[in-house]
Amino acid sequence: MKRFRLALPKKISMGSLLLRLALWGMVLSTLLLFMPSPLLQLMNLDQWAINNRHYVGLGLLCSLAYIGALVVNFLLDEAIKYLQGKRVDDAIEEKVQLLDPAERALLREFFLQGSSVLTMPKDDLVVQSLLQAHILACMGNERHYAIQGPTADFKISMKARKYLNRKILRLPAGELSKEDMQHLIKTRPQFINNLAQVRKHAA
Repeated sequence: MKRFRLALPKKISMGSLLLRLALWGMVLSTLLLFMPSPLLQLMNLDQWAINNRHYVGLGLLCSLAYIGALVVNFLLDEAIKYLQGKRVDDAIEEKVQLLDPAERALLREFFLQGSSVLTMPKDDLVVQSLLQAHILACMGNERHYAIQGPTADFKISMKARKYLNRKILRLPAGELSKEDMQHLIKTRPQFINNLAQVRKHAA
């Protein structure tokens, strides 16, 4: 014979359980308060509902208060997320308009190397500037080198991608000529060559 499991599922959290209890309490209290008397009489609940009307009303108020608090909390969380996202968008848009040559050169590396993720020194001032402006996002994979210092993987954040284009990054339109490529190589961040040398020594 199969045994009946009376224990609650482990996946149900306390918040979910309270919400279910509040919803059931609201439904049952509403039915007991506003259901027509003939229906209550059929279920032999008419006298009980009259005698305990105050407690049923209190239960309804408690259920509504709990559900209302959850709704208000949800709306506040969504409003905070929206404002934070708006603030990040404003910071990115402002920073993109004020990029200096070193920051442009760093961002061009993603296009020149054709990679969405690049390894960069964490302590580099340009990296930190773009990270604080939410243009770069750190992906982890931190490594420590005695010469170069700590490095990690970075990518251009999803929010920043819509603001970056060839015009912003000073990339020529169409295919790059040899002269264009030589100019871009000269302006590459210094740590690109340093990291390549460090990897050779590590290997």
